[in-house]
Amino acid sequence: MDIKRVAIDAVNEVIVLNVPHMEYKGQVAKRINEKMPLATVKGFRKGAVPKALVEKQYGAAIKVEEVNKVVDLALQRFLQTERLNLLGTPLPKVNENFSWSDEDLVFEYEIGLAPEFEIDLDAKNDIVKYNIIADDTMLNAQIARIQKQYGKIISQTVVAEGNDVSGVFANEAAGINNRTTIDLEELADTNVAKSFIGKKVGDVMTLKTMGLFHDAHKLMDYLAVGHDDVHDLDVEVTFTIDEVVAHEPAELNQELFDKLFGPGNVNSVEELKAKIKEDAEKHFATQSEQKLMADVQDFLVENTKFDLPNEFLIKWLQTTGEKKLSAEEAAIEYARSEKGLRFQLIEGKALAQSNIQITFDDLKSFTTTAIRQQMAQYGNVNPTDEEVEGIVARVLSNQEEVKRLSEQVVADKMLQLFKEKANPSTKDVTYEEFVKAMYNE
Repeated sequence: MDIKRVAIDAVNEVIVLNVPHMEYKGQVAKRINEKMPLATVKGFRKGAVPKALVEKQYGAAIKVEEVNKVVDLALQRFLQTERLNLLGTPLPKVNENFSWSDEDLVFEYEIGLAPEFEIDLDAKNDIVKYNIIADDTMLNAQIARIQKQYGKIISQTVVAEGNDVSGVFANEAAGINNRTTIDLEELADTNVAKSFIGKKVGDVMTLKTMGLFHDAHKLMDYLAVGHDDVHDLDVEVTFTIDEVVAHEPAELNQELFDKLFGPGNVNSVEELKAKIKEDAEKHFATQSEQKLMADVQDFLVENTKFDLPNEFLIKWLQTTGEKKLSAEEAAIEYARSEKGLRFQLIEGKALAQSNIQITFDDLKSFTTTAIRQQMAQYGNVNPTDEEVEGIVARVLSNQEEVKRLSEQVVADKMLQLFKEKANPSTKDVTYEEFVKAMYNE
């Protein structure tokens, strides 16, 4: 069999397979002979049907089956031999002149190739690594929330100053229907806040979303709307009050400190602030790393230029998956996933270029750290090595978990590599400033 590659451009090729009849004829004849004792044709006894009739009735289908077997095997072996770095899988190319009645057959398959490119990890950039500081304003607010959370809740029938009001925000046309609890102090307009005073359970209020809260991002939580909508959202919503509560703040004493952090770990308000600051900044550090990684991805995708077999991949998306997509649906899906594909290729190139590999020890170490952190969140701050190793072993026996964790390890190594190579600048910010930077505001 003659197989060759025909280049269309750097990332698109066609594989042409010329299948002479001798490649499949013997197997087709064998299959027909095997069929003869079982063949049934009206007017003939079973097993006594002339071979010509058996060939007429079953020959075409058998030929298709056997030729497809030959072609699939040949294509698979050819791809392995050529060691092609494919994107997607080969797609049969439609040939209007193709006929199964021909003895010698020609098959064509479109393929998309991963591009060849170089990346410059040392390229000049303006990426910032944010160091998020838990300032006094945040610490005092967090302490107030703790006192409120652990204080005494007193149900009310009429809204008074300092109460929390629960209810449902709704606007059918805007798709808003969300139950939430409002701290009246978070309302930006004091007149709006005062309008709640004296209202009762069951009352319905009409409010404007524009400027309702000091921070427009609060609409994401209170109204359950997306970030892209919050800044320009200017509609009226109803708020139906269904619960009113007053809070008697908990005292900042040793009993509360022990309840929060265990006996004797925190012994004063100053130590409480220090502990809250430490825990908050650990959490913020994770968010900062996530943003840094997102900024790294954006920078590398924007500054690493290469072509992709776009048209091929859109056609390929139409054929893959359980649901078949139209050309329009596939184009939309491709536009959504193109950036991720580009970064996946860049990531692989960067790791190979820097000779970085993911070992089982890397995976095990990463998983062990993650398990210990998770156990600490649930109060088990000093688990035994045996406990942790048992959980790690169970996690790593799950192939889906291994895949997910491997991706996280790769992302972590990629981030460390970029931090080392590109040396992003560092900037101290409050959490509010970080949120604005996160959304490019």
